[in-house]
Amino acid sequence: METLKITRRDQYAVVQLNRGKANPVNHQMVNELQLTFEAIENDVEIGGVILTGTPNFFSAGLDVIELYSYNEDQIRSFMLDFGAMHVQLSRFSKPFICAIPGHCPAGGTVIAITADYRVMNDDPAFSLGLNEMKVNVQITTNLIEAYSYWIGTSLANRFILEGKLLTPSQALQVHLVDEICKSDQVMLRAEAKMAEYLKADKDIFAYTKSKLRKRWHEVQDLVEEKN
Repeated sequence: METLKITRRDQYAVVQLNRGKANPVNHQMVNELQLTFEAIENDVEIGGVILTGTPNFFSAGLDVIELYSYNEDQIRSFMLDFGAMHVQLSRFSKPFICAIPGHCPAGGTVIAITADYRVMNDDPAFSLGLNEMKVNVQITTNLIEAYSYWIGTSLANRFILEGKLLTPSQALQVHLVDEICKSDQVMLRAEAKMAEYLKADKDIFAYTKSKLRKRWHEVQDLVEEKN
């Protein structure tokens, strides 16, 4: 893998976004995330995943500079794969935690909201959220449903229309993240939560997770049928 760094721990894997300082999302990263999560899903020796970034960055979002160089077919292929990756990660059956060390707007948030639990650096200089309206990008039904799943329909509507980016403390208040802490504690808190999740029977965890996300997945299925 060129855009990811994968480390095996005793019962789980740590997947680090590792594409330069800001970890901008390009087609290669999307494809590598798809392949990695598919492999982990099918590996009975790996009980879960912690997805993280590099100091001060989970991901700054889509690599706009590279995307501008794509032709029409390449852009369409990227957007289809990016959407498919979001759906795939949201349906990952094993424990999935995001350890967010810094900036996580736009495309970074698209990835992070597929996790079961999010721990974020509490520095108010960092932000996350779906700011597509601020940059005149159409948001998908799948993303609207995912945002609503975590923060509720009313706040999702308000924040999406405003293109609002939230500080870590604001995100904690509306349950977009589950914990905030100092930078040197982010991975430790993620690991502690993973240890808690791994105490559960794996089949019961997977079944319960699928039931909790049933409506979210039903919306995804409807979108797929229309397409």
